[in-house]
Amino acid sequence: MSQWFSMAGRRALVTGASMSIGRSIALGFADHGASIAVHHCAAADARAGLPDAGGAIVEEVRARGVDACLVEADLELDGGGRRAFDLASAGLGGIDVLVVCASIQIRTPFSQVTSAEIDRQVGIDFRATVELLQAALPAMKERGWGRVLTIGSINQLRPEPDLAIYAALKSAQHNLCINLAREYAPFNVMINNLSPGLVATERNRWRREDAEAWRGIQAAVAAPIGRAAQPDEMVGAAVLLCSEAASYIAGVDLMVTAGAHLPRV
Repeated sequence: MSQWFSMAGRRALVTGASMSIGRSIALGFADHGASIAVHHCAAADARAGLPDAGGAIVEEVRARGVDACLVEADLELDGGGRRAFDLASAGLGGIDVLVVCASIQIRTPFSQVTSAEIDRQVGIDFRATVELLQAALPAMKERGWGRVLTIGSINQLRPEPDLAIYAALKSAQHNLCINLAREYAPFNVMINNLSPGLVATERNRWRREDAEAWRGIQAAVAAPIGRAAQPDEMVGAAVLLCSEAASYIAGVDLMVTAGAHLPRV
């Protein structure tokens, strides 16, 4: 069965690949033989205190014996998604697998959400997804093979009050995914969504500074398993949905939450 999960010869663009879930997916794909276009935003990496993260991941990918290129693009800007795809395609000679992982959360009580916060989240969390899909899907359809994985969130089902805009946009992205999945499945272009639960990422590093508070968050949010996932725990599902193993999987929203999305009793 290992051949079903091989990604040898495939060329993958992973957005937001310099840290957290995107980083783990990029390295996981490289371990399965894929060449990787590592997308990052230099300004975002610097804000996270990881200014060299993108280049470091490229080197880690190449150390696995596959090709890699670094793609710098700010997805907040109009046309940022198209720029990211064009640079990745030029760097690898085409793209067979697209993982839309880059996103932004702005925690604000709904009554205080500003137009600027809405516009920023719309640009990164949705408009860039549309641009990436418009860029990637025609060539995948023509070749008769492609895999697209959008990274959603448990917030699609269990939205947090202070993440109302983020949750709504993840739901919109999921709707777009299942809309397009039916259209492209006849061409062996499988489009799916992966929705993580609580994951210990760079984005929520500030929440882990208080160990006791973090334990409380895990107990409340990550039930029934009672702990957050590590980014690497998303890789198995991503490889499944982006390899030949997904030849009969289209329009799925795979909840990787250890049961946190299940109805509570």
